[in-house]
Amino acid sequence: MKNKVVIAYSGGLDTSYCAHLMASDQQNEVYAVTVNTGGFSATEVASIEEKALAFGVSHYECIDARERLYNEVLRFLIYGNVLRNNTYPLSVSAERATQAMVLIEYAKKVGANAIVHGSTGAGNDQVRFDLIFSVLAPEIEIITPIRDNTLSREEEIEYLKSHGYEFSFEKSKYSVNKGIWGTSVGGAETLTSSTGLPESAYPSQLEKSTPEKLILEFKSGELSSVNGQTGSPTELITLLEEIAAPFAIGRDIHVGDTILGIKGRVGFEAAAPMIILKAHELLEKHVLTKWQQYQKQQLAQFYGMLLHEGQLLDPVMRDIEAYLERSQERVTGAIYLTLHPYRFTLEGIESPYDMMQSKVATYGETNKAWDSRDAKGFIKIYSNAIQISHHAKPQD
Repeated sequence: MKNKVVIAYSGGLDTSYCAHLMASDQQNEVYAVTVNTGGFSATEVASIEEKALAFGVSHYECIDARERLYNEVLRFLIYGNVLRNNTYPLSVSAERATQAMVLIEYAKKVGANAIVHGSTGAGNDQVRFDLIFSVLAPEIEIITPIRDNTLSREEEIEYLKSHGYEFSFEKSKYSVNKGIWGTSVGGAETLTSSTGLPESAYPSQLEKSTPEKLILEFKSGELSSVNGQTGSPTELITLLEEIAAPFAIGRDIHVGDTILGIKGRVGFEAAAPMIILKAHELLEKHVLTKWQQYQKQQLAQFYGMLLHEGQLLDPVMRDIEAYLERSQERVTGAIYLTLHPYRFTLEGIESPYDMMQSKVATYGETNKAWDSRDAKGFIKIYSNAIQISHHAKPQD
């Protein structure tokens, strides 16, 4: 009796090697699954399916997980204004957690004996996939041929050629991973510490040079309209990307620590995520108290770190999510921006909860909420602890 095997299939070299090995060489009943977290057109999905079936898989399915990715992960990154190392919007780590959960649920549904992915032994993804698979379905075997056999790209190509496959697997100069929350770009330059990526490496090229005004609206922390156009958050993220990407906005190189403890660099472009996060953060500065902002920053950065490390299933993540969601009660309003080549500027906000517009106090040289005696008394008491500390000294 054939084993049922589910393979995480992207159509690339690694997963194509795994598909043929599992289906044609080992004669398993293989279910190839592409989890769409953004970045796949209908034409690309059709091409991936054609390739998978050519390698001998029994079934192919593309599962749209964009809404799930947003609801379970991205909205909390927005609530927390999360940028890893103050730079990177966690595009790939957010996607991998959702992809892993969808894959293992699918494997359970079809009664699979094993689940296969094409990760190597050097990167973060092997940890993210294996951790979620082993927690949600410890009874299902995890198979990783590339990692287990330490295969080189050249060996994989030769294997497929020896079985009569002439698909083009020539290594492109840059490795690109596109999703709804950004596109990562890796190349020879990112393997160094000193060289930036050239303009040509980024998928979105500069096409617009005339500045454009933009209005984003949020309701309880979630994006609710772009230039007056409404839709689901995922639809609005996609719309905003279409508007801003031609300005070549949101490019940078992230330097960080992998889960395995080595340093790494990756280029990325993320026009919509960067605009959303910064616009949302500006709105929060107007509507949240300073202590709300401070506490939220600590928890949000912790949340982002744990997500990067593959810890989405830890119960502490649900605790932090509850706090972040509660903090968004008054994060409602409009943010005014201007898009420029390679950058954007935040012009201001309007919100019914804007504390700068409070009638309790005014801002400027005159203030009717307190007088000079109140101010002097406050300062005297406020400095008391420092006065005591500053003048304390051992008795003679």
